[in-house]
Amino acid sequence: MNALTGHLSVLGHGVVTTVELTAVTTVAALLLGIIVAILRISPVPMLRGIGLVYVEVLQNLPLLALLVLFVFAFPQIGITFPLFTSAAIVIAAYEGAYMAEAIRAGINTVAVGQAEAARAIGLTFSQSLRYVILPQALRAVIQPIGNICIALLMNTSLAAAVGVVELTQAANNVNLVEAQPIEVFTGAGLAYMVLALIIGFTTGRLERKLAIVR
Repeated sequence: MNALTGHLSVLGHGVVTTVELTAVTTVAALLLGIIVAILRISPVPMLRGIGLVYVEVLQNLPLLALLVLFVFAFPQIGITFPLFTSAAIVIAAYEGAYMAEAIRAGINTVAVGQAEAARAIGLTFSQSLRYVILPQALRAVIQPIGNICIALLMNTSLAAAVGVVELTQAANNVNLVEAQPIEVFTGAGLAYMVLALIIGFTTGRLERKLAIVR
């Protein structure tokens, strides 16, 4: 354990960066997912098409390729951000496509009569979404969203490939000094497992607390 205990500050910083990156991208991906899901069910064909293209393109491109493109190619045309911000933008955009499909699935679970009743009392399409459909849809897909958050957590490790010193990169830096890959990366893997369990436990509690009784 000396390889780990001697570098707790480095590994701790990596864990903090991973948690920060996960938190920021989760919020951004959820908001983006809601917007794209609304586009997917919009009564306007052009908006539905935009939502469909977004989902199909992002779900069929590798995240690592998007990260490399954004960090190393975009500066050639004058688009530059700090490394953490670049990683957050790309991961949020990528996971937003999966969030959108999960939320759209939740919207499909809402009874058609709910939307009809909303229209009957004079609510507009946007008001029906805000007050009737989305609240029920989000409550119905808490667990799928939790699973996406866990996948997002694991995908933050790819940020190491573009220079972000999160947990995976911090573990690699320690291993370069200690040359103890089994000990170092097992420790990093356990840290990821703990974080994933926390997300799973939290979403499980939320799902039970907010479950819709039908």
